[in-house]
Amino acid sequence: MELVDASVRVLLRTRLRPAAVTAAQGLLTALLSLTTHVALFVLSLVALLLIPAFGVGFALFPVVTGAVRICAGLHRRLARWSGVEMPTPYLPAPAGAQFGTWRRFRWVVGDPATWRDLAWLLPGAVTGAVCLAAFVLPLYGLEGLIGVPLVLRAAGVWYGYGPFWPLDNLVEAVLCVPLGALLLAAGVAAGRWLVWLHVTFAGFFLTPTRGAALALRVRQLTVTRAEAVDAQAAELRRIERDLHDGAQARLVALSMSIGLAEQLVRDDPEAVRRLLAEARETSGQALAELRGLVRGIHPPVLAERGLPGAVRALALAVPLPVEVTVDLPGRAAAPVESAVYFAVAEALANVGKHSGATRAWVELRHADGRLTAVVGDDGRGGAAPAAGGGLAGTGRRLAAFDGTMAVTSPVGGPTVISMELPCALSSPRTSPSSGTG
Repeated sequence: MELVDASVRVLLRTRLRPAAVTAAQGLLTALLSLTTHVALFVLSLVALLLIPAFGVGFALFPVVTGAVRICAGLHRRLARWSGVEMPTPYLPAPAGAQFGTWRRFRWVVGDPATWRDLAWLLPGAVTGAVCLAAFVLPLYGLEGLIGVPLVLRAAGVWYGYGPFWPLDNLVEAVLCVPLGALLLAAGVAAGRWLVWLHVTFAGFFLTPTRGAALALRVRQLTVTRAEAVDAQAAELRRIERDLHDGAQARLVALSMSIGLAEQLVRDDPEAVRRLLAEARETSGQALAELRGLVRGIHPPVLAERGLPGAVRALALAVPLPVEVTVDLPGRAAAPVESAVYFAVAEALANVGKHSGATRAWVELRHADGRLTAVVGDDGRGGAAPAAGGGLAGTGRRLAAFDGTMAVTSPVGGPTVISMELPCALSSPRTSPSSGTG
């Protein structure tokens, strides 16, 4: 029985679920294409023609373009169902580019992606409409397979199926079952190909060109470099402040105590002993602060035990059970490990302070050249990377390494923070491990 259940689950996961997803994608793509493309194309032409007419087109064309971009964005989302990522190719809006302004119109007209979207609308409507077959053919085949024509024929209803129209006898009705199976299999195979054809064709228009992709990449690197410089400057100011207010002040007090002890060494030995005891205590406090400062720069546990051991040490310091699961077949570069460590530390600190959770978990894994860290809890939720907050700083730290952070925290929980960084690993180990902190 367990073997049968396992086989059914495998069949659902490997065959039926992808076929259902493809059918739904074909239906939604066709509906979106048939209901919006032609109308948006006509509106775009009308807006362009109205530009000389008292400037109406200057305000109308950016509005219509916004609707076109929403439509294109929906097609990009549907493409993800096929495992195809379509990056957004649009240039960022300049400051003050509100609707109805000349700056908005100039930005829209000067973006090459605007005209590529416009050129895609009509041919995209055709390929999108054809995707309707990805839904209709499997549905028609399923109708015959489950015996709908057979039931209707037995009930005396005038009906037909496939080449049998109408169904003249019971034999033809019975033959509809294997015919439906063949149509279902053919519809699933053809539907997958039709959806792939539409997604591939749309990709020529809806994704950035090589030049646009390079320009977007340059802008992204410019932003992340500026954020990295700002973060580094803030870190240096913090280190300077900690040294000035902490260890430096204690070392000055230590120097003064030793100097005063030198003056009293002959006249008041008892005072000298008190001063030396204070100096010893002050030196210990200064040493502890220096060690804490060093840990804030690069924790020794990270260098000694690597990222898995360092994260487990963080989990032990959280006042609730934290399950740590690690699947890292090697070690990342030291800067990447440090960025992930401090990101996980910030997330776990928020769990302990604000979440009200009873349990939390941390997952570390590496696949397809990306290191992924996931921190979750079963708390009250509502977490958000607010400006100036710890999570926003974590996002900037990861962006310096071309990493990303996503926060999912609905009210009522759970909270899941996913972080990804592109990196390569070295020093492969034998097997993944897991544990509980």
